[in-house]
Amino acid sequence: MSDIAIKVEGLSKQYRIGERESYKALRDVITDAASAPFRRLRSAFRNGNGSTAAADSSLITHHSSLITHDSSLKNSFWALDDVSFEVKRGEVVGIIGRNGAGKSTLLKILSRITKPTRGHATIHGRVGSLLEVGTGFHPELTGRENIYLNAAVLGMRKAEVAKKFDEIVAFAEVDRFIDTPVKRYSSGMYVRLAFAVAAHLEPEIFVIDEVLAVGDATFQKKCLGKLGDVAKAGRTVVFVSHDMTAVQNLCSRVVRLDKGRAVSVGPTMQEIESYVNDQEIAFGISGSHWIPLATNLHLSRFEITPNPVASTQPITLNLELNSMSARIRELLVLIYDSLNRRVGVLDLRSPDGSYKISEDRPLLITAHMKSLPMVEGNYYLGLWVNADVVFSNFFNLITLSVMPNASVGLTPYHPGERGIVEFDYEFLVAN
Repeated sequence: MSDIAIKVEGLSKQYRIGERESYKALRDVITDAASAPFRRLRSAFRNGNGSTAAADSSLITHHSSLITHDSSLKNSFWALDDVSFEVKRGEVVGIIGRNGAGKSTLLKILSRITKPTRGHATIHGRVGSLLEVGTGFHPELTGRENIYLNAAVLGMRKAEVAKKFDEIVAFAEVDRFIDTPVKRYSSGMYVRLAFAVAAHLEPEIFVIDEVLAVGDATFQKKCLGKLGDVAKAGRTVVFVSHDMTAVQNLCSRVVRLDKGRAVSVGPTMQEIESYVNDQEIAFGISGSHWIPLATNLHLSRFEITPNPVASTQPITLNLELNSMSARIRELLVLIYDSLNRRVGVLDLRSPDGSYKISEDRPLLITAHMKSLPMVEGNYYLGLWVNADVVFSNFFNLITLSVMPNASVGLTPYHPGERGIVEFDYEFLVAN
């Protein structure tokens, strides 16, 4: 048996702007699974023997459609462009890169949610995926029903799931709501159950996108511990995260993506250092430099003033969202340090439960922070948005540069020796 779990060769994916890609429904997945043995049998007869790769039920290959790479095509872009790498069995590999680098597209192809435009990905083994929050869950079904649904898609028997059921529910901490439709779950509950299902159903290959940032810090730590257990058990893990500390702790190698290309593959610390040093993020978003968060939701303003700012001084945040029609249920500003560790959160949820945005009524928010108690250095701000048109994290949207406070009498220690928080304090000496 080959020691390669995943082999990606020349993988490219082209999208057309404004075009909605069709994904397989559950009935299509079940139909494909039922007909797969007959397709393998036909393939074996065509090849003249029964031992070909096509007859191996653990081998899943995504082939390309024959579309030429024509850069002159209008209204299209390449989310992935000629990406190649291998992952060995039992290896934990991280995928890192900025927003729009192609990380989520790569995982969707590996998870068989979408097909590549060119190239192919060969996968040996059963794949369990945890991608965007809610992927694989039916909102009208209860938590209990969704557990069994996910297991059925993975090809597990009901008796196998029954043995794991109590463990899944206990890990997710949703026992009181297990018979409630998941559409009534909070985003945190959704994530807890989705992770518990994906981690405990024991796929041979575990593919996980950046979804843990939705959960609270305690549950994130619990999930990372479980991922460590999965890796130690010899299962293959492909892990996408903006948290460089988590990548450093879990991964032996890293694939670094930039604008759809794999710019390098190498040891974890080497790739993290290159990624951190290469980050160039704007100090603000305004005017014509708006960012699409969804097809019908745009971030037209995201600024901190003043920026740069002296440590412990006040700052003001200005945020504007535009849409033809959208309802925002949760809106958080997330602040990260240079290693993408979360420093803090500004909770901007509406006291009334939600914000309604329309064409003539954009959402304008101004937040004042009385003191910025952070050690000098660069910090990065992103958003968590839970709306009817999008449900996702948006990392590293703008940079906040914090300068030393010149009013401090003593020469301060180096920032690396002082942590992240700059305490505002006084002390008395009795001698």
